[in-house]
Order: sequence, then C-alpha cells, then structure tokens
Amino acid sequence: MTLSVIIPALNAAASLPATLAATLAALGGAGDVIVVDGGSTDATLAVAAAHGARTISAPRGRGSQLAAGVAGSRGAWLLLLHADTRLAAGWQTAAADLMQRSTATAGYFRFALDTPDPRARRLERIVAWRCRRFALPYGDQGLLIARSLLHDIGGIRPLPLMEDVDLVRRLGRNRLTALHADAVTSAAKWQRDGWRRRSARNLGCLALYFLGVPPHRIKKLYE
Repeated sequence: MTLSVIIPALNAAASLPATLAATLAALGGAGDVIVVDGGSTDATLAVAAAHGARTISAPRGRGSQLAAGVAGSRGAWLLLLHADTRLAAGWQTAAADLMQRSTATAGYFRFALDTPDPRARRLERIVAWRCRRFALPYGDQGLLIARSLLHDIGGIRPLPLMEDVDLVRRLGRNRLTALHADAVTSAAKWQRDGWRRRSARNLGCLALYFLGVPPHRIKKLYE
C-alpha cells in the first residue's frame, strides 16, 4: 500500500524543514511527499526541493492546495499534513495498522504543541475532549485517509478556510478513528497572538462556520 504525504504551504520556510525531515526519515524514502505551494515569497520551494519533496503550485488556500496535491499524488493512501506539524516517533506504525485494517476509516493523530508551557497542556486536553465529544479533529492533527474513501465522500472542497472541518463532518464519527501518536504543531501562533486570544478566535471562526457564514468571509477574521 503506497502512501502520499500532502503538505500545503505558504511562506513556511522556517517550519517546513522539521516537518519534512521527520516525515521522510520515518518513510525511509518509500513514500511520495508533496509540498503544495500557495505562492510563497520566501524559501519554501527551495526547502522542499532540498529535502527531496515534490512541489506543486496551486491557488492560495489550504482547500485548493490540498485538492491540487491529491490530484497530483500517486498513493492509494493520503496523509494530509500541515507545514508546521511534525509527526512524532511511532506514527508510521499507527498509520500502517490502519492502512492494513480498513480503507473505510480515516485516522487522525493526537494534538500536541512544541512548548513546555502549561497553557499548551491545557489546550491539548481541550482538543482531546473536543475530538472525543464531537468527533472534530482539525487539520493540525493530520488526516490519514484512503484515496477511495476520499473519492466516495466527494474529495476535498477548495475552501479558503474550514476545509478540515468540512472534510471530517462529511466523514462522520463512524469513519474516524484516533491514532496513537502525536502530531506536534508549532506553538508560534499562540505565542504571537496570545493563548486566549488565538483560541477564542479559532472558536469564533468555527461558530461562524456552523452558523452558515461563508468561509471566504470567515478567513478575513482568521487572518
């Protein structure tokens, strides 16, 4: 079973090296790693090339970039991964177990942040509760999904924001499973914007989405 890792990126030269290094080391050169660039003005493309990843250009927006990556990928299984998220040791074992068991179920990893700040541990617990209670993992937890299952639910919609929520809602609780490995995401956004402010903004954007506000309008608030 072949795996394609699809990483949407925009001006991600600072965080991308760690993500690519961890991913490629775990795959041992057997995977298809694609960085989908949304118009970076920094060294994102050079970083991707230096690590041996394939690069694709697509209109800016994670939904559009992920859709382009899927279209250009080769694997029977797809791992959707943020550019500032690296999967911790052991993730490939958890992924292989799911890939061998069922193409009818998608998997997501445990949310973790790369800081010892106690506020990060609190946020990690909240995210774990959200996933258990509402079956609502976000894109920074990664998503492992069979190409056939993604096709069956209509693929990735080219949304500028909330593409991850849209995708897991179409999957539904019964087609989602937690994988026993960490997806370690950079805490830079929370440290820059403030822990409460960043979390409140994320929650507000989610609420607006559920109220039916178009994603392109929510994106202006998110940025």
